[in-house]
Amino acid sequence: MALLEFEGVDAFYGRIQALRKVSISVEKGEVVALIGSNGAGKTTTLRTISGLMHPTNGTVMFDGRDITHTRPSRIVELGISQSPEGRRLFPRMSVVDNLFMGAYSRNDRPGIASDMERVFTLFPRLLERRTQIAGTLSGGEQQMLAMGRALMARPKVMMLDEPSLGLAPILIETIFSIVREINSQGTTVLLVEQNAHKALEVANRAYVLETGVIAQQGTGRDLLASEEVQKAYLGM
Repeated sequence: MALLEFEGVDAFYGRIQALRKVSISVEKGEVVALIGSNGAGKTTTLRTISGLMHPTNGTVMFDGRDITHTRPSRIVELGISQSPEGRRLFPRMSVVDNLFMGAYSRNDRPGIASDMERVFTLFPRLLERRTQIAGTLSGGEQQMLAMGRALMARPKVMMLDEPSLGLAPILIETIFSIVREINSQGTTVLLVEQNAHKALEVANRAYVLETGVIAQQGTGRDLLASEEVQKAYLGM
């Protein structure tokens, strides 16, 4: 059984259907990417998994449990955390306080301290900036903080929504190398990313969403080699 299963999901914004019978699965230990153009339904998929939206039809299963209508805070407690598009930090709070907010559902102080050390090892820049107000960080530093905050929940699945958006190329390389490192340390990753080339390079498997429908799926390598994907998303 997959760690995360999203089966036959229909989702609507009012009368507009955003997802049509979408099915994806994420096995333990994988990096799975969702690629597609703006408005394809990628963020809607993440919102439905995290409980911020509820599907009209279909089910969301996590670790053998039906979480289709579970409240978002409980989903975080069960082991799914998200680094959202646009980062959504607490801009007037310090770096450290933002990280503590990621661990709000936990009360294991030694574990929280250990995970804080892990975040500072993954993101040395955050250690340097630990007392700085989050809103004054650079875009790259804010992205690192959003990812670090998601890790502080000690998730089984970490969902990343457009982690490279608006970043300089050198920072994009840094972010994706850290995604690989997080995954190698045992965290399963579901990645939504418009930079299809980088997403497919890092992904074990990937799905292509087009206007709310799964158009293609396969290994990251296979989709990188697909002529359709190259023309549509890789500018080839």
